[in-house]
Amino acid sequence: MSELLQYKCPNCGGAIEFDSSLQKMKCPYCDAEFDVEALKKYDEELKEENADELTWETHAGGQWNEGEADGMKVYMCQSCGGEIVCDENTAASSCPYCDNPIVMKGQFSGELKPDYVISFKLDKKAAKKGFLNHLKGKRLLPKVFKTENHIDEIKGIYVPFWLFDSDVDANIRYRATRVRSWSDSRYNYTETRYFSVRRGGKIAFEKVPVDGSSKMADDLMESLEPFDFREAVDFQTAYLAGYLADKYDVTEHQSEERASQRIKTGTEDAFKSTVKGYSTVVPESSGVRLSNSRAKYALYPVWILNTTWNGEKYRFAMNGQTGKFVGNLPLDKGAYIKWLLGLTASISAAVFAVFYLLWLL
Repeated sequence: MSELLQYKCPNCGGAIEFDSSLQKMKCPYCDAEFDVEALKKYDEELKEENADELTWETHAGGQWNEGEADGMKVYMCQSCGGEIVCDENTAASSCPYCDNPIVMKGQFSGELKPDYVISFKLDKKAAKKGFLNHLKGKRLLPKVFKTENHIDEIKGIYVPFWLFDSDVDANIRYRATRVRSWSDSRYNYTETRYFSVRRGGKIAFEKVPVDGSSKMADDLMESLEPFDFREAVDFQTAYLAGYLADKYDVTEHQSEERASQRIKTGTEDAFKSTVKGYSTVVPESSGVRLSNSRAKYALYPVWILNTTWNGEKYRFAMNGQTGKFVGNLPLDKGAYIKWLLGLTASISAAVFAVFYLLWLL
């Protein structure tokens, strides 16, 4: 039985046919023309593309030595269910996540001992200063927020992170365009040329972090990056003195999908940076394969600030190592409307000026 071959247009994805008058393949949708042999080779290359292989062989954390965690306590939040670990001398009265009271649960019995810890470099005063600096220059922030906003509590907490290492072998195909525009006395013309660009090679990733706490939003924790791992040391319980530590509730295995996605995106972006001279570059297909993949378990320092204003609670976070501060602020709707009207007026004035100049010409 003969095999019916069908080719897809590399530009628009439509089915293309042979045009006897041109002796070429032509797309009836975008009018693109292709040499038969070139298109056949392109189609064969597509069939040889490899799919992603994002599998992990990881062993994070270690076992606690006998008596090593004897002086540690566990508190449980009755509201969000969070478990907080601290040393026996640390007083914990409220949950750093939802600010509700927490109660003593008992002696700590951990599953895995962290491999590394980055200790706090900045104290509570620095966290307060970081909060005030975060409010500066925010034109759309309600003015009374600065004076009436009440900081309920500031807590230093070690957040659990899984750190992923992997070597990557990738082959990526990008869809690129070059756009040229010109005009004559009657028409404006735009020519768009399409290209299939390929990149392949190897790249290595080290210490890609994924937070192991479901109570910490991933985007919030990623906004606090980067942490400087060069200052990480082997974990010792002494670093927990005076601070809280979140007990991970997202396992290493559950974090692999997010780590794989971050590595895949990083690979595509790194290879894309080598594709130059085009108007647009969009990844069209990629085969990312991981090898020598492994993970470690670490605790990173974060200051959590819970504030209350106008009956609403706001949470802010500061990187306890670098001082990077993040958090959402309320919006002054009146100031926003004025700003929007002013922006609209400026755009209208600019458009009017352009039309006036064209009329003079």
